[in-house]
Amino acid sequence: MTQNNKTKIILFDDDPTMRSLLETLLDMEGFNTKSYIENNDVDFIEFLKAEKPQAILLDVHLTYSSGIDLLSKIKKEEQLNALRVLMTSGMDLKQECLENGADGFLLKPYMPDELIAWLRKIID
Repeated sequence: MTQNNKTKIILFDDDPTMRSLLETLLDMEGFNTKSYIENNDVDFIEFLKAEKPQAILLDVHLTYSSGIDLLSKIKKEEQLNALRVLMTSGMDLKQECLENGADGFLLKPYMPDELIAWLRKIID
């Protein structure tokens, strides 16, 4: 847990509207959220190591990279391989995501209750 006892969730979605909605929803539900913005000066893996989240909500289709490739990198990192990763996509890529190490998959558009239920399940 983080210092204020809130579970930290990292959001990595290239859609600014989706990020904003997710941040608002998760903050209202008592989670500590932080978004990673693609094309910034900090490498995603280094960002995760510095932030030490309990879970990541990772979109499959990103502007500059593949969420599945990032998932593989996360699972290869000793410091990060225990991190819980929930993949999301507008295409049904559940099988591919799970085969690459994801802990779960949500098909967009999904109901907020589905996301909250998954997050609550992994932190219990």
